[in-house]
Order: sequence, then structure tokens, then C-alpha cells
Amino acid sequence: MAKPLDVTIVGGGMITNDLLLPAVWHLQRTGVVGAVTVCALNTPPLKALKENAELKQAFPGQDFLPEPALSASADQVFPSRYKEVLAKMPPRQAVVVAMPDNLHYEVVMEALRRDQHVLCVKPLVLKHAQAVEVEHLAFERGLFVGVEYHKRFDRRSLIARRHYELGHFGKFVMGEAKLIEPWYYRHSNFQNWFTCDRTDPFVYIGCHYVDLVFFITGLKPVEVSVSGVKGRFPNGKEGYLWSSGRVRFENGAILSVTNGLGYPDQGSGGNEQCLTMFCEGGDCGGIIKHDDQFRGVTHAYVEDRGGKHHHFINPDFFRFVPWEGPGYKPVGYGPDSVAAILGMAQRIEAETSGLEPSAALARRRELLREADRRGIIATPANSAINELVVEAARLSILADGLPVAIEYGVAPRVVPRR
Repeated sequence: MAKPLDVTIVGGGMITNDLLLPAVWHLQRTGVVGAVTVCALNTPPLKALKENAELKQAFPGQDFLPEPALSASADQVFPSRYKEVLAKMPPRQAVVVAMPDNLHYEVVMEALRRDQHVLCVKPLVLKHAQAVEVEHLAFERGLFVGVEYHKRFDRRSLIARRHYELGHFGKFVMGEAKLIEPWYYRHSNFQNWFTCDRTDPFVYIGCHYVDLVFFITGLKPVEVSVSGVKGRFPNGKEGYLWSSGRVRFENGAILSVTNGLGYPDQGSGGNEQCLTMFCEGGDCGGIIKHDDQFRGVTHAYVEDRGGKHHHFINPDFFRFVPWEGPGYKPVGYGPDSVAAILGMAQRIEAETSGLEPSAALARRRELLREADRRGIIATPANSAINELVVEAARLSILADGLPVAIEYGVAPRVVPRR
């Protein structure tokens, strides 16, 4: 039987609360995960996780080790605590990186240097050269790095990929995508890091749909242009609160991508998101249309939940449901994505247990390349187009929408068009 992996989550913010910790805790129930540690910059997010009534209800009796300890002062910060925590971990466990975009590289590299498998929220890093560095170090040590592009695990995306592979749609030529996150993000910790010099809505959430079009079609992006609309967070810091991007693919197809932090908190949906792809095949057209913000389910509750009574329900990304065990079970393509990545890390350890070091490393590398080839889980090797896209996007938005080309070859790079 495969041994459980101890898991350290670095980052105690929104995505840890909404997806990562629940998914990891359920994997603890099923034997994939052993001990769980959550490391944050300070204690307030750790206390919020501990006190979350919904998590207590769903996972009775389960807990995590907080780093720093909750006895520390709320205003004391521990920027290097994660390094101390990773240094104490046994080798070949798993680290979940859930930090702001601009901090991913240093945390991922620290985890790999400590011989840990890695699950990283998207985007992996902000520069292609960094993605290559991550790929090479992981392969050298036989460690798995999975990037949590969870839309790949949405069944509608997998269905579209199959039909596209079989030629049922023809060839993608024109499309549009939209993902507008809730207004309340502006009042969250986003206001401390989502600043113009660090990231923008296209890089943070638009990358989901660029990756998804690549995932479905296999087409590589070759040019990116992103314009942004700036605004101020409640704390006065300036950020790009809206963005409009255009991505051209290698066959000439164009995808427009609209993103922002502005879906009304009182609106029935949790956000607004959708993808439409128009295709051509012979003397006929094809279409892929995903209305992701509304999946045919509405609820109206007798009590206010989240500032509203009426809700558009997405049953497919993440929901707690009754199951045969205690508490509630998280289901959806979010938990499926986390399970696939940590499950792959566990499989690598199980299949190399007891082998001589050289044989174990050779088998690890075989399994890494297998995951790269399958292309379901995003890895540094099979999804590096995303780092090229976000690198190009950052150059473009800081230059008021200047088109930036992506050139492939031995040493892929991004080149502003003057």
C-alpha cells in the first residue's frame, strides 16, 4: 500500500480556505495525505482557518499544524518561516504553494531544493526562464511539479478536448473568454499584493482560459496584447482592476480575454465566466460554448448567505456533499485537480520504494515524462506556453497594450513589437 505524503501548504489565504485545505483534508481521509501543516506570513489567516465553521462541520476531528504558532502576536510577520518548516520535512513529501504570483518562484525552488514534490497554484512563475529552471531541477531530482490549472479537470473541458482531437469541431479560428471575480476581492488581502508592478487580472485569472484553449486544441499562442484599467484598493494601493487581452495562436486564431475584480457581491453568481470558441471545418462551422457562470442550478435560501438569498450554483468546481464517511466530502474539478497532482506524487514514491538509488531515479524520471506526455496535469514541461504568455502579458500591459510576440525554438522568448 502506498504511504501517505505529509503536506505543507505555504499560504493561508483565500484559495487555501476555499479549495486547497478541504481537498487535502479529504485526501488525508483516503490515505493519500498524512500530516498537514499550513504556513502563513502571520497568524490571522491561520486562526481564520481554524475557526471556519464550515470546515469544522465538513471535517470533524481533523486539524493542521499552524506555522507560526497561534500564540504569536497577530501583527508579527514571519516571511522566512516557510523555509524553516520545509527544512524540517522528511524528503519526498509534498509542498503546496499558494502564495501571491510574484512569490511562486522562490517558494517552488526552495521546496525542490529540499527534495519535495510540489503542487503550485497557477501561474507557476512569471517568466519562461524560471519555468525551465523549475523543470530542470525537478527532473534532475526526480520530483513532480504540478500546476493547479483546475479547469483542465472540468468534464466539459475534457469532453471538448476529446472531440477536438477527433476533428469533430474543425479548427479553432475565433473566440472570447471572460472571468470577472467578485468585488469583495478588493477588500481582501489582494489589496496588499495585487499591485500594478506585480500582477494584473489577465495574468492572475485570464491565464486559466488561455491554458484551456491550448489544452483543448494544442495550438500555441504566438502574440499577446493586454490593456488594463487602473484603480485603487481600499488601502489606497493602485492596481489593474480590469484587463482586456488578445491572444493570437499559431494558426492565426484569435482569443479575446476580459478579466477584472468587479462582479457585484450582491449578484446571484460567485463570479462571471464563460468561453466561446468558433471553429471551421470544410464548408461548415463548429462551436464550443461553455457558460461557466451559470450551470443550470439556482437556489434561494430562507436566510442570507454571503450577502444574498438567491444564488447561481456551480455544482462542478467545488461543493460539499454528504458521503458515506463523517462530515461532508468536497467534490468537483477543483478537488479532482488537487487529487490528481498529489496522487501522482504519491504514485512516484510508491513505484520507486525499495529500489536502489540509481534505479529509483531512472523510474522517477520515466514517470515524470509520462505525465508530461499525457498532458492532463499541467507540468513545467507541457504547459510552459503559459509562462511565455504571462511574461508577454506583463510586458504588454505595462506598455499600454503593446503587442508582444512569442518566438519558439531552442530558446523560446518574448519580443515586444515596436
